[in-house]
Amino acid sequence: MERGFKAYATRLALDVRAELGLAALEPLDPWLLADHLEIGIDTVSSFRDEAPRSRVLGGSERAAFSAVTVLDGPRRRIVVNDFHSLSRQTNSIAHELSHGLLMHPPAPPFDPRTMLRIHVPVIEQEASYLGGALLVTEAAALAVVANGYNIREAADHFGVSERLMRWRINMTGAAKRIARSRRPVPKAIRPGYSAVD
Repeated sequence: MERGFKAYATRLALDVRAELGLAALEPLDPWLLADHLEIGIDTVSSFRDEAPRSRVLGGSERAAFSAVTVLDGPRRRIVVNDFHSLSRQTNSIAHELSHGLLMHPPAPPFDPRTMLRIHVPVIEQEASYLGGALLVTEAAALAVVANGYNIREAADHFGVSERLMRWRINMTGAAKRIARSRRPVPKAIRPGYSAVD
């Protein structure tokens, strides 16, 4: 990622949340964000009639696919694997929405010569970072650490996996920053998973 991208993504995530009327300590629903951005979402299982013999639908490769953005001219549509957990779908959709928010250029999914998946590391890293920042803001990661919240409860509150919650805490340096600072941080999460400013 280019120098300054993380700061840019952090600001962009807060701007997008503000458009939705969400504070930094509130959970973001990526389905609502997709609706706000006028990006449709389809599930893999909705293609059961069109592709009844698909290995993704049939079960042998259900975990092999998370989500993809399909472009039709300027219009975007996301296909998400609804056989995955809800927290995984949340992250997958946020990642795909981030490609759109960052105006990443479309690329073919496979190299026609090798039939291997095309993976552009910088673009994928940027979408992953912004997706994570949309779901768990820097302020939220700091509040989780400062208040000693259980990772599982914090992850449930924000609708993400424990793995994503830990990643955001690590990426924001929340643990180190709280250890160095004695400033009080507002309580973001209380038992029952409700956000309080």
